[in-house]
Amino acid sequence: MTKRKTYTKEFKLEAVRLFEAGDKDGVSLARELGIRRNQLYKWQKELQDKGSEAFGGAGRRPASKDGELARLRRENARLQEENEILKKAAVDSIGQCNTSCLNDEFGVKNGTTRATRVISKPKTRSMEKMEIR
Repeated sequence: MTKRKTYTKEFKLEAVRLFEAGDKDGVSLARELGIRRNQLYKWQKELQDKGSEAFGGAGRRPASKDGELARLRRENARLQEENEILKKAAVDSIGQCNTSCLNDEFGVKNGTTRATRVISKPKTRSMEKMEIR
C-alpha cells in the first residue's frame, strides 16, 4: 500500500498561481509538479471557495464552542425524550403488581390453569375474578 503524499500550503498556492497564469496547460503543469491534473482543479476550487483559509491543514478541525453547544443540546433533547418515555412507563405500571403478589394475598394456589385478574381489591377475602382466555 502506498503512502499518501502531502503537500505544503505554499506548494499548493504556487501550483494554483502557475495554473492560473496560463503559461502551460493543466496536464503539462501537473506532470511537471508530479501531481494529478484533477488535483490542480481541486486546489483552485478550494482557494476560490475559502480564500486565505484554504489549505488549513490535515485532519479534522477541533470542535468549536458552537459545535460543542449544539452537541450538548442534541444530547439534552435525547435524554429528555428518554425521561418522558420512562415517566409514561412508570405511570402505566402504577397499581400493578406481580401475579405472585396477588396469588399470595388471595390464596390462589400454584398450578391453576385459568388466569385471573383483580378488578378491584375487595374489602372481604373473596375475590372478583374475570376469566382470560
